[in-house]
Amino acid sequence: MALLAAPSFASAQDADPDEHKGPDMHQLAAHPSAPPVHKDYSHYLYRPHGDRVQEQPDLDRLLFWTPDGKPDGYAQRRGESVIYYDAAGRAIRVQRLAPEDLQ
Repeated sequence: MALLAAPSFASAQDADPDEHKGPDMHQLAAHPSAPPVHKDYSHYLYRPHGDRVQEQPDLDRLLFWTPDGKPDGYAQRRGESVIYYDAAGRAIRVQRLAPEDLQ
């Protein structure tokens, strides 16, 4: 029984390990199949003056960066409110959303 399995095992090892059947993980990550997420952040009213804003639609939040590239906090929607955090992660402001902004 072991003699019958040995030739098929040896032929599997003879295959070229550099030969790929399909795209590798790097190629797949370069072109994700998921469509990009778009959100409307017009109801996020507070934005630190002079900061660059970076959207993170998958987490429904905005990141704030100072002009010299340091993190300056973020804003994230939680239920019926938008909570603004400083760079240390402490809540500094709460904005209640109007009913038309909740959709």
